[in-house]
Amino acid sequence: MKLFPNTVKGVVYAIDEIFNQKKYADKVIEKTLKSNPKWGARDRGFVAESVYEMVRWWRLINEVSPSKDLYHLFGTYWLLQGKSLPDWREFKGLEPEKIKARFERIKENRALKQSIPDWMDQMGSELLGEKWDKEIDTLNQQAEVVLRVNTLKITREDLMNRLAAEGIQTYAPKGYKDALVLAQRQNIFKNPAFKEGLFEVQDASSQLVAAALDVEPGMRVIDACAGAGGKSLHLAALMQNKGRILSMDVEEWKLQNTKLRARRNGVSIIEPKVIEGNKTIKRLKESADRVLLDVPCSGLGVLKRNPDTKWKLSPESIEKVQGIQQEILQNYSSMVKPGGLLVYATCSILPSENQQQVEKFLASEKGKDFELIEDQKVLAQESGFDGFYIAKIARKKEQTA
Repeated sequence: MKLFPNTVKGVVYAIDEIFNQKKYADKVIEKTLKSNPKWGARDRGFVAESVYEMVRWWRLINEVSPSKDLYHLFGTYWLLQGKSLPDWREFKGLEPEKIKARFERIKENRALKQSIPDWMDQMGSELLGEKWDKEIDTLNQQAEVVLRVNTLKITREDLMNRLAAEGIQTYAPKGYKDALVLAQRQNIFKNPAFKEGLFEVQDASSQLVAAALDVEPGMRVIDACAGAGGKSLHLAALMQNKGRILSMDVEEWKLQNTKLRARRNGVSIIEPKVIEGNKTIKRLKESADRVLLDVPCSGLGVLKRNPDTKWKLSPESIEKVQGIQQEILQNYSSMVKPGGLLVYATCSILPSENQQQVEKFLASEKGKDFELIEDQKVLAQESGFDGFYIAKIARKKEQTA
């Protein structure tokens, strides 16, 4: 593939913003593409993919590059893929054989080879044991683009056929009844079917969460950490747009996004509500048939699509988020009616954020009225999609005194 100065410059600019100015990769890429409207689809794809892959392999690239110069780092990334560099002055001093030799010297070190911090490698190894090696290898692969069909408006088969007629090939993965996977990565948001609300982009593992709530039309459901509302929208479709869904979050701007998405999806049963403090939760005591706690987490299960997460996390930040998770479980569980169902979910693969949190809750005073029905530990190496954890916890009908 031929390199062009303007697009390589775009990649270098983006990498500078992400690592030297500490900005989020997705926001930087979005800004970079908007700033260069004359780039065609191929150019835009090259820039976005190169930036994400450089972020993914950042530690490895730095380890084998002869310098920290951003053009040298890009050139090293390019050579590591077995490609050749043009004779530009920015790439002077880059010798393919030396880079290859450096890579050979470090490839027995898993943390370097997999391009992750040492602490993360140690934590993953301690908590996942022999599964860690394959799991981190899988999480370093590029994520597929997965659609969730909006069954309020179209069937999966009809959407598949419509996209195929436009030259967009998809396949339906087994075990995910509303999912379609794109055969080839592309910007699907510009497709008219998206604007018509026929689908959302949502990983297949994430689609398991709403399904775990076993909702029925007419139920009262609370999505207590709703964010931008992706799982609320899925719940509304599963409920056939009948009943009531309270989509709650501490951030009002996220809920504004939920409103817009609900309108596009043809959903009328979602009511956004800002959590202003404990009073908001107390007023909803024992009011819901189903409560979803898709809690804040480390995000270690979604490194495929958010590779910059591994450079923003620390052992301290994971410990802090575990405190938040337990606090949410302790306080928000009060909103479940006796006989109702609570689902606790994370996009993490760490037992310390998952089953250990559920065990701690059930052993506590507030957890004594609940019992674990089942849980799913979804590893990327087994599913091919994101890593997730989903626990179904029932509130007993007979409350203990």
